[in-house]
Amino acid sequence: MKKNKFFLQFLGAVALTASVVLTSCEKEGKEGDDPDGPVAENSLSGSITNAKTLDASVVYLLDGPLIVEEGGVLNIPAGTTIKAKKGFSNYILVLQGGKINVKGTAEKPVRMTSNAAKPEAGDWGGLIINGRAPLAGGTTGSTEINSAYTYGGTNAADNSGSITYLILEYTGARSSADVEHNGLTLNGVGSGTVIENIYIPHGSDDGVEFFGGSVNVKNLLVVNSDDDMFDVTQGWNGTLENCYGIWTAGYSSTESDASGVEADGNFDGNFPDHSNQSNFTIKNMTIDLKLAASSDPAQQMNNVLKIRRGAKANIINALVKGTGSVKSAGAIIDMTDKKGNGDATSTISITNQLTSNPAEYKFGEDTFPNVKVEAGNSGCATSAFFWTGYSF
Repeated sequence: MKKNKFFLQFLGAVALTASVVLTSCEKEGKEGDDPDGPVAENSLSGSITNAKTLDASVVYLLDGPLIVEEGGVLNIPAGTTIKAKKGFSNYILVLQGGKINVKGTAEKPVRMTSNAAKPEAGDWGGLIINGRAPLAGGTTGSTEINSAYTYGGTNAADNSGSITYLILEYTGARSSADVEHNGLTLNGVGSGTVIENIYIPHGSDDGVEFFGGSVNVKNLLVVNSDDDMFDVTQGWNGTLENCYGIWTAGYSSTESDASGVEADGNFDGNFPDHSNQSNFTIKNMTIDLKLAASSDPAQQMNNVLKIRRGAKANIINALVKGTGSVKSAGAIIDMTDKKGNGDATSTISITNQLTSNPAEYKFGEDTFPNVKVEAGNSGCATSAFFWTGYSF
């Protein structure tokens, strides 16, 4: 995701200047209590400062920013549907010290989607979580969509709640070419947060982006993300286990540098001297490009794995397959960048089964002895995603 710091400062000064409230009275209560009972009104926006539980029998309309403040808890039961109005300002943001508990099940997942009659990528803002886990350099970050909201800290085990069986679709709304939402944005989120069984189709920016922190994510399916499927920056040191990224037949990206995995060690590559650069693990990953071999750049991936700017990757059992290709200047693995190469101690194993084979490496192989394109990897089992109904 691209960033423009001057625009962010302006955005932080003017955004959300008016106070909006959730459509129910708020009373004092302890975490986990729900003093008002389930929220029955269907309009969602404003601030949550106590515990709020939605009602699975109601289809909610997200018609503005929904902010879970410090001390607030948003509980979303299995089977709940939230439909967002079209626009950049419609998103859910959990601030430091707030919690979100998405309690979906395989039989009754929670769905966050667009309210448009003909939904499409970029309709709304998705889900953002700000935690207090460390970032590279021990710094504090500012949320891209509103710099007034910070993230990062010293608690690697910080707990922002629990998210299971969640569908996030048609996300990625933007206010400019440099400021846009992902499907799921994890800002300094700690390892005490549970995130498992997530499906993110049809997003206009990245499927998921990790901005530092130590959160672990398990069972993640991303389909037709316009930019990167899995994006890492600012010192993330967690594990992504069982992840599957797909571009379907006929899909075209509007981005010039979309990758399966894009990983930076530090923020935008501008802080190579920061301590605790990204040092992450990905276990069992498949990148599936179901595209006809094409000379059209919009139907070609820039690189399958782009590991750069001090990032150290430990990627185990990765597979790239399909009928698509990467761009002529790209590679299955690219460890190079003008702002710094990937960490030379990275350990990567990926099997290349693309029918249109690009260059397999973009670096001096002897410089990265544990980075290999080799046969034998099976990638991620599709059985982990039966609950989504997606047909592989």
